[in-house]
Amino acid sequence: MAAVRQAIRLHWPRMAITLLPVLLALVHATGIHRFSFVERLDQFIYDVRLRSTLPRTLDPRVVIVDIDDASLQQLGQWPWGRDKLARLATEIMVRQQAAVLGFDVIFAEPDGSSSLATLERLVAGPLRDVPGLADEVRRMAPELDHDAVFARSIAGQRVALGYYLTQRGAKGLLTDPVLPADAFPADHAYTSRWSGFGGNIAPLASVAASAGFLNMLIASSQDGLVRSAPLLARYDGSAAKPGYYESLGMAVFRLGHDTPPLGASLTAHGALDALLLPVGAAAPLRIPVDQGGSMLVPFRGPGGAGGGSFRYVSAADVLNARLAPAELRGKIVLVGATAPGLADLRATPIGSAFPGVEIHANVVSAMLDRRFFEQPAYAAGYDALLIVLAGLALVYGLSVLPVVRAILLGVTVTLGLVGLNSWAYLQGALVLPLAAALVMTAMAIGLSMGWGYFVEARVRRSLTQLFGTYVPPQLVEEMLASPRRYSMRAQSKELTVMFCDMRGFTQMSEQMAPTELQAFLNSVFSRLTAIISAHRGTVDKYMGDCVMAFWGAPVDTPDHAELAVAAALEMAAAVHTINDAHRAGGRPEISVGIGLNTGVMSVGDMGSALRRSYTVVGDAVNLASRLEGLSGRYGVEVIASDTTRRATPAFAWQELDRVLVKGKAQAVAVFEPLGLAAKLSPQQQSLLDIWQQVLNAYRAQDWATGRRLLAPLLAPGAKKVLYQLYDERLASMALRPKDLNWDGATRFETK
Repeated sequence: MAAVRQAIRLHWPRMAITLLPVLLALVHATGIHRFSFVERLDQFIYDVRLRSTLPRTLDPRVVIVDIDDASLQQLGQWPWGRDKLARLATEIMVRQQAAVLGFDVIFAEPDGSSSLATLERLVAGPLRDVPGLADEVRRMAPELDHDAVFARSIAGQRVALGYYLTQRGAKGLLTDPVLPADAFPADHAYTSRWSGFGGNIAPLASVAASAGFLNMLIASSQDGLVRSAPLLARYDGSAAKPGYYESLGMAVFRLGHDTPPLGASLTAHGALDALLLPVGAAAPLRIPVDQGGSMLVPFRGPGGAGGGSFRYVSAADVLNARLAPAELRGKIVLVGATAPGLADLRATPIGSAFPGVEIHANVVSAMLDRRFFEQPAYAAGYDALLIVLAGLALVYGLSVLPVVRAILLGVTVTLGLVGLNSWAYLQGALVLPLAAALVMTAMAIGLSMGWGYFVEARVRRSLTQLFGTYVPPQLVEEMLASPRRYSMRAQSKELTVMFCDMRGFTQMSEQMAPTELQAFLNSVFSRLTAIISAHRGTVDKYMGDCVMAFWGAPVDTPDHAELAVAAALEMAAAVHTINDAHRAGGRPEISVGIGLNTGVMSVGDMGSALRRSYTVVGDAVNLASRLEGLSGRYGVEVIASDTTRRATPAFAWQELDRVLVKGKAQAVAVFEPLGLAAKLSPQQQSLLDIWQQVLNAYRAQDWATGRRLLAPLLAPGAKKVLYQLYDERLASMALRPKDLNWDGATRFETK
């Protein structure tokens, strides 16, 4: 907790700015103010998820009889005479033995295609004196009255008609409601409310087994897409009995199950939660609805005859008896129109021209499968809780963590939000809000990163300007990351220090113009410095044609010796590449001598009142400088002390000598790194073993054995300088008597 309080104290401005989108998201989630763009994003997420999880399978239980263009061409323009519709109903219910028939059509006017009215006018007028004509007309009236014919065809059958609810006017007949007006407490608005209707003519409405409204409410959809279908609506007018009426899809489903009574489930706060139907022996069918009495439509797939969700049969084929007898036995049949000019097309997430009759079909199919999407009553609370949890994690993490980890945190939170939401949708068919949390996450990341870039970066630049003149950039980075842990006071630490000197520089300077020489030096030092930095080294200073660097400070680096050796080998290789270019351009070549030593030294802010530097001093530093000067004596590019060798077991080493440099009272073993030990070839290892035997013979003053062992190493292409040096030493020593006090070390009196 102390660390958390410390982080809050240090980063509270950034946390405050990151907290702003969290608060705005909570305002939206709790309903204090709904942001329209967030709601549109939620709808977009729902639509994408819906389209990506469509079953895309055929439901053979529901069939759509389509008044399509072919039907109009064969049977004439719409509206058809009710005698044709009577034949259609009889064909479906009697010959085809369908279970239920629903009409997505309103019969609001009497049939005007019948000749009965004309004959009755003639009998009452010009032809009233024709004997027996009036009796014949009365005898034929039942067959000529198409409305009556149609009424007889649906009477006693499981047929549901459709009607529209409106806000004013009343036309036709509205049957009794499925729930009385006092079915719910009066202090809530449970469904949409209507005061008018456009119904069917009385002869038809009075004999139909059921009826349902055709309205597709889109009041909650800002983009006009039909995502939900109302199952229940309240009528409050005076032209029919007030109460709650059902949709066509609900009416058709209830007819197919012997019209069970409709019930409802309310939340603890009295809001409408679900509709209940006791169907079959299983538990009552629970249909989740929103507070407006609408259910989210779980579409099966694309709409239309080619959509593959439902079988489409042309009305002409039914009327012309092209279907086999009982081909539609037990099916739920819906009659609708898709012909141009008649098409009842709706915009849905699945398509912009989705047949309205197929929306009813999807509703019925969902009820048959008990497959529903539910936006639970706790959705708002869930949204708010998730926003708080994710928001607090972002507020703290984005402000405290480094940039890369902060971005990873943002990605993790985003994936967690999407994953949890998708799991709830796929496993529990729960439609939970997601947009507010995603927008909050994106805004929090953007504001936090923006604050870090524009505000904290300004502080970073200020500190760099203040300390950059005498502190390496690496130290500035450490100060910014943990300012309280940093101290400019000198301290003793085990580090590895390097001196790299450029050989052949004097000759080159005599052949180059000053500007050309300057450009060359800048190029070489830039190359070498980049290698040092890549291996986490700190460049201490440039001294003419020499560069000094060290590893292990200001940032603690346990493997500082290995990093220094790897950098030295790469620097030597880089000089070879530069020489290749020089040879091609006719310029003189250069070489480097690199000295390495690992030991305890003082590191910190040192200098005068006029100029200071973050540097290292001490006996271990002096030894590295002396070793760099000895590299040319042995014909090697990199020379290191025994302490460096012992700290780097991953590298293969060749011992060069034991030396006593100026200022040192004890001899120091010096080595050359040959590369990674794992990559050393058997031939190289064999030569190293022979060389070690040469050194052993040399230190034992066994001059003859030493020269004999050294002879094969003097072959062309070998390290001529080192091996010739020892060949000369052995030859010279052989002329002298053995020295009992000789320690095998070489003394150097110059730096």
